[in-house]
Amino acid sequence: MSIIPENFLDILQSKAIAYVATIGPKGEPQVSPILFGWDGSSLFFSTNKIRQKHRNAVREPRIAVAITDPTNRFRSIEIRGVARVEEDVDFHFANILSQKYINQDATSNKQPEEERVTIFIEPERVFVFPFEEGKK
Repeated sequence: MSIIPENFLDILQSKAIAYVATIGPKGEPQVSPILFGWDGSSLFFSTNKIRQKHRNAVREPRIAVAITDPTNRFRSIEIRGVARVEEDVDFHFANILSQKYINQDATSNKQPEEERVTIFIEPERVFVFPFEEGKK
């Protein structure tokens, strides 16, 4: 059972840009814009292994993602959870996101040495704005 309020699922199915917050090596926050997907139970994004957000998620898997409704900037969702990092050697998830956002495979721009991973976040805590009346 998902803890995402049903009336906020549309944001997770949109082409909005999300912002992922990870914890850096000295405890500092790092925020990065990402393309994301939602598989019905986890939010996911693809990244290159050389990126700081990947290194941060491997070292300290607590992660938060904030997404603003692209049709109403006063409506948003924040998802907090623990990152699960999986290899994406065949660019499967990178291609899913590339098709969603720009209608082409990510492999068309692939660098020979590029190593992709997919980071999945199963929601543990969810915050929405504006708050639903009668709920906290």
